[in-house]
Amino acid sequence: MLSQRNLMLLLCAAALAGPAAAQKLYKYTDANGKVVYTDKMPSESAGKPNEQLNRQGTVTKRNEGAMTSEQLAAKEADRKRKLDEDIAAKEEKRKNMALLNTYSSEQDISEARARALQANGEAVEEAQRKLADVRKRQQELAVEAEFFKKKPMPAQLKQDIQVNEAAIASHTELLDKKKKEIELINGKYDEDLRRYRELVKSGAAAPVAAAQAKPAMKN
Repeated sequence: MLSQRNLMLLLCAAALAGPAAAQKLYKYTDANGKVVYTDKMPSESAGKPNEQLNRQGTVTKRNEGAMTSEQLAAKEADRKRKLDEDIAAKEEKRKNMALLNTYSSEQDISEARARALQANGEAVEEAQRKLADVRKRQQELAVEAEFFKKKPMPAQLKQDIQVNEAAIASHTELLDKKKKEIELINGKYDEDLRRYRELVKSGAAAPVAAAQAKPAMKN
């Protein structure tokens, strides 16, 4: 092993020896915290962090050395974090491009919202109509059932009542769902509008708008 004060002597000797001589030097810190220079890493220091030097004493390569289990776990966690960030960034870019390809103005978003709300409103009306029909049928079945308070009810009537009750539950659930969708629709288009304004402000919308405005090339 070589101490730091003998480094220059070793470098000079290597330079005088010419290209045929060994030109690799190593620098590392031993167990006592002392910086050591050597032309061959000792076996007991294998796997430790070190630097490789050329004949001029310039660092040409850094070896990180073997990592501890904690360091390996931290490195893997960092790798996964960066991968997740990269995936999230790509997904965000994809969503932004999809948004800009869908809408060319805030007016487009307003019109899309209106169409969605109109379609939902029609679905609500249809659910209300069907629910009113099965509730009307429920009243009719209740009148029929009155005749059998003191005698066995026909199997068919029992079945009709059960089927009607299931239909009422189904149409009620659907109606509640469609009513709640109004808030979801408004929330979606509020978010689309917010993101669209941000993209326009950042200038990201300009290239997409230019591409959409470019006339198609003729064959």
